[in-house]
Amino acid sequence: MKRKNSIAIKKVKSNKLLFKNSKILNFYEKFKHELFKNIKVKDFALAVSGGADSLCLAYFSKIYSQEFRIKIHVLIVDHNLRKESHKEALKVKTILKKNKISSVILKWKGNVPIKNIQKNARDLRYFLISNYCIKNKIKYLTTAHHEDDQIENFFIRLLRGSGLTGLSSMATEVNYSKSLKIIRPFLMFQKKDLKYVTLNYFKNYIKDPSNKDEKFLRVRVRKYKRSMEKEGLDTRKIIKTVNNLISANQAINFYKNESLNKHASFSSKNICTISKKIFKQEAGEVIFKSFSDVLSLVSGTYYPPRSKKIVSLIERLKRKNFIKSTLGGCTIEERNNSIVIIKELKNKKNPQSTSKI
Repeated sequence: MKRKNSIAIKKVKSNKLLFKNSKILNFYEKFKHELFKNIKVKDFALAVSGGADSLCLAYFSKIYSQEFRIKIHVLIVDHNLRKESHKEALKVKTILKKNKISSVILKWKGNVPIKNIQKNARDLRYFLISNYCIKNKIKYLTTAHHEDDQIENFFIRLLRGSGLTGLSSMATEVNYSKSLKIIRPFLMFQKKDLKYVTLNYFKNYIKDPSNKDEKFLRVRVRKYKRSMEKEGLDTRKIIKTVNNLISANQAINFYKNESLNKHASFSSKNICTISKKIFKQEAGEVIFKSFSDVLSLVSGTYYPPRSKKIVSLIERLKRKNFIKSTLGGCTIEERNNSIVIIKELKNKKNPQSTSKI
């Protein structure tokens, strides 16, 4: 017992020496607590764009890896969306190298999306990162999503008419696939906190020009949010609402898992059969979440299709004249009073065309 205490004291002392700024030390201790709770002393990957949020993640991850003697894989994604994208990736790599953080650039070499750019860029990013993690047997990926992202997601999904699952937004820990788990250790941090750390350590960060382009919904929502804050909006109450929704969502997930155990069976990882009894025996939200999960599992993607598309599919499945449909990279057919969901073949040159990552 004494030995454990002495080790803990040594760590705290070393951190105090490392972080001369008590505010940053406090931030790091919160980060470490969240990361240790979910990853403990295992290697992990992190995605770095060069923005203030991701550079702070790189810095804290570096300290965590030194403290617990583990390996981190710092990944920079070159989406190849613009002529300058490779130079930008190299610039991020240089910033990290100057601060003794090794990194790897993952370059997209397929077709470049020209529509729905932000969503498709996210698809490509997760596609490249997950492939790297699988190849290198990494089970954990950390991202720099923070409290401001959580609030923006809530507003975006509210505007889209999302249900409980969508409004619950992001959880600290979520399974991306059977072999990869996403950890978001910054959800209790505000963007200004992460920016403060980054400017203190790196002195600068890369500003993404798309963050000011109002053709993107997220940028417009960010602007609306600032206006509402000036009118007295308390964003802390929104976080409280999101946390309450997450709690309710977890409760419904329990019944969703019970429903899947009762009504669904997988003949392979790409084929699932669901009994039509589910429509008579389960509540609407449980049915919705069951199909949402199965579509993601069968297609092998992280994000399911949009809520309204799943609701529309369920309504059609209840009709007597339903024969066949496609959604979220899956083919859905009716066979012998059951619903069979089968993975569609992907276009290898353009994985984002069916991916919902």
